[in-house]
Amino acid sequence: MAEETIFSKILRKEIPADIVYEDDRVTAFRDINPKAPTHILIIPNYNIPTANDATEKDEAVLGHLVVVAGKIAKQEGIDEKGYRLIINCNRDGGQEVYHLHMHLLGGRPLGRMIV
Repeated sequence: MAEETIFSKILRKEIPADIVYEDDRVTAFRDINPKAPTHILIIPNYNIPTANDATEKDEAVLGHLVVVAGKIAKQEGIDEKGYRLIINCNRDGGQEVYHLHMHLLGGRPLGRMIV
């Protein structure tokens, strides 16, 4: 069984989140500590702890994360100027919550990298 995370509680509506998109496969909500004017986290509705834990059965939902990111970018008005998608993996990769998630960042020039 996957470890309980804050994202599990958000999915169960046990703690509040500013949800901007939700369907039967993924949920997206604003980051509580944004690194850009638009900073949204997109998560599968079930826990895949890290990118290393993704398997072939997860391919459809992982592809759906990218499709949803494009929809949200358009909804947020950042699709034309550009945005960045980031998935961190494990401690050295900057992962803090062990429920795979994609960061959608935009709303200002991001430069070559966000560190």
